[in-house]
Amino acid sequence: MMSDRKPATAVLLAAGLGTRMKSSLPKAQHPLAGRPMLQHLIESCSAVFDRIIVVVGPGMEALEKAARPHTVVVQAERLGTAHAAMQAAGLFGEGDVAVLYADNPLITQSTLERLLATRRTTGTGLALLAMRPADPARYGRLVTRPDGEGGETVDRIVEWADASPEQRSIGLCNAGVLCAEARRFAGWLAQVRNENANHEYYLTDVVALAASEGAQVRYVEAPEEELRGINSRAELAEAEAVIQRRLRLRAMANGATLVAPETVFFSADTILGRDVTVHPNVVFGPGVTVGDGTEIRAFSHLEGAFIGERAMIGPFARLRPGTQVDAAAHVGNFVELKGTHLGAGAKANHLAYLGDATIGARSNVGAGTITCNYDGVSKHRTIIGEDVFVGSNSTLVAPLSLGDRAFVAAGSSITSSVPADGLAFGRARQETRADRAIELRARIRKEKR
Repeated sequence: MMSDRKPATAVLLAAGLGTRMKSSLPKAQHPLAGRPMLQHLIESCSAVFDRIIVVVGPGMEALEKAARPHTVVVQAERLGTAHAAMQAAGLFGEGDVAVLYADNPLITQSTLERLLATRRTTGTGLALLAMRPADPARYGRLVTRPDGEGGETVDRIVEWADASPEQRSIGLCNAGVLCAEARRFAGWLAQVRNENANHEYYLTDVVALAASEGAQVRYVEAPEEELRGINSRAELAEAEAVIQRRLRLRAMANGATLVAPETVFFSADTILGRDVTVHPNVVFGPGVTVGDGTEIRAFSHLEGAFIGERAMIGPFARLRPGTQVDAAAHVGNFVELKGTHLGAGAKANHLAYLGDATIGARSNVGAGTITCNYDGVSKHRTIIGEDVFVGSNSTLVAPLSLGDRAFVAAGSSITSSVPADGLAFGRARQETRADRAIELRARIRKEKR
């Protein structure tokens, strides 16, 4: 069925430089849970709004890339938040428009749905988000009055510096997000003036302009946790804690066991199957998928890896990008895999480095084994077939292949390929001389005198 509902557009202001963060990165590019904070806000908005427009500053190509495939416009001069929103006004189209800040990445889908629903309530000309922070500090205060219908309407926002003692006692604070019908919003933006100490065009002035035209201005209250901005490294760390708490709860709600949730760190795109068990102090970097029934033991670090069902990882394992661990395979303590495919039921249980390798099903790689994948110029691959046994402390010098069911003796340095069912030795012959230990100890004692 066709809907007559007009589209809704979100405009995300992301031109901030992050001066207080003392960083060369744009503020909105700083990562939370492994992705730029801008992308967290885009994810929430994508579930509510039909279109997204991102306003960036000049020279922010990396941030433009992070905004793809959404429309990007550039604010060539940073003349304030209303000026930034005006750069997108020509793209507002029809329907409703919400203007948000990229450094408020914690806003949830449900809060944005309430904001849009409030704007679409009969008689509401402008809707905004508000909060009651534990420390109102220097937030702008919402000055309200009864609307005659049992609710409240917002008359204006008073900035802390301009507020009277009575107004500073107001606990309801502005969160900066505004939503209005596109044509009216663009008209109010065009009326904003820069007659202030900083000579900037402030988005908050839209509220007073709307109220002066008789528009009903309503607010939607949401928790401070969602609406507080990020302006410093300390606030970035606080936001990371919020997102990690959300990700942990999501993982457990979807059927994973976190033995000590507060010690596990996720990326925003981490996928855990059902009945996965994650032990303490595990870190998931970007791009990790874990199959049902797998166990990730303590102090493991995973990034860019796919892990199949019923696998065993760790403790103290490191899986680097390009790694695939198939069903029921084992990666044990102090084992590092990079660009490696470990086949179903294969095992590397102790103290190994396996880089750029393909290891067949049910093969066993002994403790201390390494694949020598780099010759100083190029990377080379090691191919190990199925049911292969690689003895402890073996060095496999790539490019190299070991055929199915091959056997490599412990302590070998293998530089040539081994055929299926072959047995390879690559070490110096041992010599044993009877009673020479007695003579050696006597000589050492004599030299010490």
